[in-house]
Amino acid sequence: MKAFVLNGFGGPDQLVPATIETPVIKPDEVLVQVKAISLNPVDAKSRSGKGMAGRLKELPTIILGWDIAGVVTEVGENVTNFKKGDEVFGMVNFPGHGQAYAEYVAAPAAHLALKPANITYEEAAAATLAALTAYQAFVHKATVSPGQKVLIHAAAGGVGHFAVQLAKHLGAYVIGTSSAANRDFVLSLGADEHIDYQTQRFEDEVQEVDLVLDTLGGDNIARSLQVIKSGGTLITIPSGMADTVTEQAQAKNVNGFFFLVQSSGDDMQQLAALLKQGILKAHVSLTFPFSDLPKASAQIETGKTKGKLVVTV
Repeated sequence: MKAFVLNGFGGPDQLVPATIETPVIKPDEVLVQVKAISLNPVDAKSRSGKGMAGRLKELPTIILGWDIAGVVTEVGENVTNFKKGDEVFGMVNFPGHGQAYAEYVAAPAAHLALKPANITYEEAAAATLAALTAYQAFVHKATVSPGQKVLIHAAAGGVGHFAVQLAKHLGAYVIGTSSAANRDFVLSLGADEHIDYQTQRFEDEVQEVDLVLDTLGGDNIARSLQVIKSGGTLITIPSGMADTVTEQAQAKNVNGFFFLVQSSGDDMQQLAALLKQGILKAHVSLTFPFSDLPKASAQIETGKTKGKLVVTV
């Protein structure tokens, strides 16, 4: 099968096309013929030597990527919830070695869900890591409830655009930050209020927020703590911020968490239900053919992708 292997940590040119053996599945896995792959900022960070690189660096062959949608072609002997021909999607083996940049992926059945018939493979692949991050943050890590005020940074991005939709579905008053160019997009997702981060300081515009979802890190953490009510919550997802956010939040009487998404077929099933009902929609702004995967990796590294970027296989 065709795949892109990582020649070494560095730029997009380190993603090299290769022909390798199709993976052999374990008893609890299924073999998925990949139709679409979604890329995330963590893909580019890991490729450059950050992100998940520390977990992968000792492997003899590294194949990046975690988000897939495709068709089941083989089923492990212990798998009872999928059969050959099923259309599936999911985030595979995160955090770990997902090996999604390939024509076939051996995926634990426990990491997948059936793809709703009303969405494309591209939309399904897009609604994996980013959508799971928003779902697990708002349902498992901090329970969003009706009437709460939720501030979502980078609301037009991959995680952000799902987070806006989900927070609104859960009954929150949603404030989203983005550039002015993406204002209408953020409001169309269901946000009640928009802040242009280029011309407005969000800490001057909002106060007494119950929950902030920070996808940026850095000084955004300290700034966000200024707008959260006592006893409120800050969830940050950029890697390496765990100690920083906890210490700064405690000083402000705020619950501060670094949060890392985990593969979960159960949560994917919940997302599938929301996608089927049209409550959650994946916005795919850019698609690349598999042969241009390095170009896709360069694009996701810009941090300017609206919604999601997908590679078709």
